[in-house]
Amino acid sequence: MATTTRRRPRRGSKGPNPDLSRTLTDCTRRGDAAAAMAAFDHAVSDPDAPICLSAHQYNQLLHLLATADQSSFPSPAAAARRVFSHMLQAGAPPSEATITNLARVTAAPGNPASAADEAFELVATMKDKHGLTPRLRSYSPILAAFRRAGDASKAYAVEAHMAAAAVSPEEPDLAALLDVSSTAGDADKVYEYMHKLRQTVDCVSQETAQVVQGWFRSDKAAMAGKADWDAAQIKDAIVLNGGGCHRLGWLGTGPWTVQRVRAGADGQCVGCKCRLASVDIHMEETQRFADSVAALALERETKANFSQFQEWLEENKDYEAIVDGANIALYQQNFAEGGFSLTQLDAVVMELRGRYHGKWPLVILHNKRIAKLMENSSNRHLIETWRENGALYTTPSGSNDDWYWLYSAIKLNCLLVTNDEMRDHIFELLGSSFFPKWKQRHRVKYTFNKGKAVLLMPPPYSSEIQESEVGSWHVPMEEKSGDERVRIWLCIGRTGTCKQPDEAPTTNGVAQEVPPIEASNGVQQSLQEDKAESITGKRKGRD
Repeated sequence: MATTTRRRPRRGSKGPNPDLSRTLTDCTRRGDAAAAMAAFDHAVSDPDAPICLSAHQYNQLLHLLATADQSSFPSPAAAARRVFSHMLQAGAPPSEATITNLARVTAAPGNPASAADEAFELVATMKDKHGLTPRLRSYSPILAAFRRAGDASKAYAVEAHMAAAAVSPEEPDLAALLDVSSTAGDADKVYEYMHKLRQTVDCVSQETAQVVQGWFRSDKAAMAGKADWDAAQIKDAIVLNGGGCHRLGWLGTGPWTVQRVRAGADGQCVGCKCRLASVDIHMEETQRFADSVAALALERETKANFSQFQEWLEENKDYEAIVDGANIALYQQNFAEGGFSLTQLDAVVMELRGRYHGKWPLVILHNKRIAKLMENSSNRHLIETWRENGALYTTPSGSNDDWYWLYSAIKLNCLLVTNDEMRDHIFELLGSSFFPKWKQRHRVKYTFNKGKAVLLMPPPYSSEIQESEVGSWHVPMEEKSGDERVRIWLCIGRTGTCKQPDEAPTTNGVAQEVPPIEASNGVQQSLQEDKAESITGKRKGRD
């Protein structure tokens, strides 16, 4: 019987070229754009053997070109255009990565200024031409290119297109926008981007700090601002924004002084003696947050029960703290004689009354707990005392008291005493980007020492960009150790603008307690190298 020999597909036959495929895969592993393009150009030069690549392989080539070192491979942008043109002719569908890599290599340093316009056109039209949605990585190289070119108007156009595409800039992008608007002397845009940076990050990188510092050293920064303003309006705006900023424009006139300093344990800036703020979420966000919690609770609780609680809370708003009764009473009770410790709960209530001049907190407890506790006469007297003073709300049968204490703490914008980390399914339902921030500012953890409650209050200040009521700024820098005692801050202000250092910090206008100052040379002293070199006024050169 005659045997049939299977012939290997020749180059140009249907299906991807195996030799070229192997070469591209090998070059991708080695990051060798020159060898990959040599193989590609050799393959496409044979008109009798047209190659057939997959979309993935075209993307491999474009990625190699986008990351190529121009010193070892000149003109990667021209090569990328050839690859993309061949891809379209071959009918291979481009992806977002295709356009992004092409835009990246087109906008790379060393290309003509017009190349950034070409890259922006690629990204701006990918939706209409290819049905593709751009991502942040699509825009970032273009912003960087317009930053290098110092073209502020085109950088603003990129940001506007990002906003229309629902793409939010991150710190490097905002640093680019800050830098290009600062170079252009556009004070209003710098102010806008300072607040966008504030909303995006807590602490800034060294590079971003240099950009911020560069602006405040400039003549344009010295000229930006107003000598007179409505102090009451500024204070009201700060309260409305949750503390930490007013967003009403540059305040004051004249040169700025920039120092690199540390903050004391009480939140006092070592440089200007201002007290840093304890920043909460915006008042409008707080209301929306309360409404979202209520909506979820009404879906999962008996509607009449939770609605009744909402009505009761509207009539009883005057609380400084909400107490998660079950969490406290069951704390460390997992031993043989352990149980529901009303003694522990009372210790927390009394500690809160001591802190708030005799004012009662609101304890949330399930009615089945209360029914059991009332069987004991000593418990009954304590519970009746709480009831008489409006310090107790009992949740009905079948309810989850988590919804009640969480909603009341958010609605009343007050403290919540619990060790609950709020990580279970209930809190996952919230899906709020500002829930962690709310928790940081409002949750009070506790422990006990010889039967006495020890409350661990929220930090007295927030490590995030802050704008004061007199127009000064404080910008925290990244600290890898996470140790607030050694964190460096940019302290930025005009002469004579800081408030008195003994003024208590506020959160949404509510004064916060300040713990004793921790004596530490590292905390109490300004950085010596920066103390001697405070930067004032005119910019001599960009950092």
